[in-house]
Amino acid sequence: MTAPRSTLVLDSPIMDELTRALGNGAVVTDPDVLAGYRRDAAALCESTLPLAAVLPTTESDVRAMMKIASAHRIPVVPQGALTGLAGAANASAGALVLNTRRMNKIIELDPVDRIAVVQPGVTNKELKDAARQHGLTYLPDPSSWETSTIGGNIATNAGGLCCVKYGVTARFVRGLRVVLADGRATFLGRRTVKGVAGLSLAELFVGSEGTLGIITEATVGLDFPAATPLTMAATFPSTAAAGEAVARIRAAGITPSLFELLDRTTVAAIDAYARMDFGTDAAAVLIAQSDAGPAAVRELEEIAAHCTESGAVDVAVAEDEMESEQLVQARRLAYPALERLGSPLVDDVSVPISHLASMIDEVGRIAERLGLVIGVVGHAGDGNIHPTVIVDPADPASSADAGQAFDEIAAFALALGGTITGEHGVGLLKRDLLERELDSVAAELQRGIKELLDPHYLLNPGKMLTARS
Repeated sequence: MTAPRSTLVLDSPIMDELTRALGNGAVVTDPDVLAGYRRDAAALCESTLPLAAVLPTTESDVRAMMKIASAHRIPVVPQGALTGLAGAANASAGALVLNTRRMNKIIELDPVDRIAVVQPGVTNKELKDAARQHGLTYLPDPSSWETSTIGGNIATNAGGLCCVKYGVTARFVRGLRVVLADGRATFLGRRTVKGVAGLSLAELFVGSEGTLGIITEATVGLDFPAATPLTMAATFPSTAAAGEAVARIRAAGITPSLFELLDRTTVAAIDAYARMDFGTDAAAVLIAQSDAGPAAVRELEEIAAHCTESGAVDVAVAEDEMESEQLVQARRLAYPALERLGSPLVDDVSVPISHLASMIDEVGRIAERLGLVIGVVGHAGDGNIHPTVIVDPADPASSADAGQAFDEIAAFALALGGTITGEHGVGLLKRDLLERELDSVAAELQRGIKELLDPHYLLNPGKMLTARS
């Protein structure tokens, strides 16, 4: 394996080569402008000013850039809208960043086959808006759906509030065009509903965080929109009671279209921020939504009954769309409410649903032991929670304690049979933790795939698994 170049200044001939291949407007070198391409939205992750930012508009541009980068062994960090929360798009030393936001065309939208073919820079919102004109929708719904890009969503296998019923981004990806580290381009996957010819290579690139190749086009499935949802909220005197309700509801075969949990710290922050009036005695709040059309009322009544049997002290079922939106808005306000307490560092672990309450209670014990404020929000229906640590970035001790909390939370999740990340990804933030989750054989397989596709570790170096020592 040949190591990437580690020069801090891009050689003039190489810069000339890039400019000739892509044009002046596609290569950014102004340090003030480059600062905007330095990092994504993750806290406490290192980043550096890239050598240059390359802004392609076509697959040909991407191929030309990668051929130049490969010939000169210059590392490349792929980027989208920089909304990620794991440091996966942070620029690294001596690297170019390749930002795909200008590749923002919807190439095809077929209402018969219910597919869309899009460039990676199309935002989730833009695709939803386009699909709506044909009576369809694109179901994935990451919290950053208005600004995050389809390419970034696929590269991180983004989740969202409605994953409990509809799944994460991978479920909707049929085919991908990708450019490899050496500049070769290929189509992987299919555009048909079914297809089992050969290995499912496209799936390797979903969630690969730009370490295997650069997505230049995606073929994704569309669906008919569900009925207007109705929502309910239940408050509980303990996390254990809320966890019991979640287990009861799932065991009864009920799958809400949204099923979210807020812990005591988060509920108090939301009450202080937006006067939602959950009450000071609420140790946990469950918010459930049903888009089952005429059956939605009955489904919510069944959920409410299970909550009451599990010890809920208050259950409120929305009577109309406006009340439903107010309840969902409480969940969406969790991050800005916690942000008022300090700088939030958002964690992301998943555990078996049966261990959800144990995981949340352990987060509380970790917070108390380390003297930290940690609010928990999460997707109760699939066991994916987001402990949000309030940090003072100017205080090294605070950052160190936050890092320790991350490690302890991940260790407990793994001990419960869970995973270090359910939807935000690995990036820089959890690179070391990935080594704990994988056994030695699995780590070796992952490195083998990386080295087959990118033998010189040019694509997003230092993210996920690092090179063999």
